[in-house]
Amino acid sequence: MNLQGQGAELERRIEELQQQLMQAQKLSTVGALASSITHEFNNILTTIINYAKLGLRHKDNATREKALDKILNAGQRASKITTGLLSYSRRGTDRREAFDLVELVQDVLVLVEKDLQMHRVRLQTNFEGHPLAVVNASQIQQVLLNLIVNARQAMEGGGQLTISIRANTETGMAEISVRDTGCGIAPDSLRKIFDKFFSTKTADVQGQGGTGLGLALAREVIEAHQGRIRVESALGQGTAFILKLPLTKETPLRTTGHRRPRIDPLGSVSQRAG
Repeated sequence: MNLQGQGAELERRIEELQQQLMQAQKLSTVGALASSITHEFNNILTTIINYAKLGLRHKDNATREKALDKILNAGQRASKITTGLLSYSRRGTDRREAFDLVELVQDVLVLVEKDLQMHRVRLQTNFEGHPLAVVNASQIQQVLLNLIVNARQAMEGGGQLTISIRANTETGMAEISVRDTGCGIAPDSLRKIFDKFFSTKTADVQGQGGTGLGLALAREVIEAHQGRIRVESALGQGTAFILKLPLTKETPLRTTGHRRPRIDPLGSVSQRAG
């Protein structure tokens, strides 16, 4: 094989390894949510079982209708989680389409709501309009999910996570902000936060720490979308990651999923939309 052929083969192999790395990082993030998602499904099943028993015990139509309504809501909640999880976990393509960034973020929040509640993290969303951007939805959601899990881990005793979305018409960029009230990042670490294999996380009791790949991959994904990612942090006050993606006027071909359901019997999350 000549040098040109060897170079092409090397580039193909590097691209293949990058895809494998992305998939491994994606599954690692899902693993961090496994406990809370299992707990969530246990709550859903408990709701379904209890209201099924209620419907069987009471013969009047009003009680049975209420029971069926609760069972339906819980089933739809379960379907939403499994659909989002399967969509997130499967290998994606390089295809990019115009997406409503609010809906894209909401689909991620469905997967983390219970995890945030379990760790006493309050969620607030500030959505200004519905900015559109041409993105690979799976890749952007992977970045967001990683940032949210990082933020939750930085707030060991609980805190507040604020997700903001707005369109900056002056710069032509949509901005997504993920802000926490956690421990913050030291200035010397902040300079290296996007370097591969650099991590501020220490190993936990299971021997699992940070890989140092999540934020490096996040920067690669955002820059591949002709966007930018920056970080603001202060020790003891918290950290904010701001993603900037080019706005588009293209009409979305489809949405990332269904509208986010109302969580009634399974808990509630503080939210504000504008």
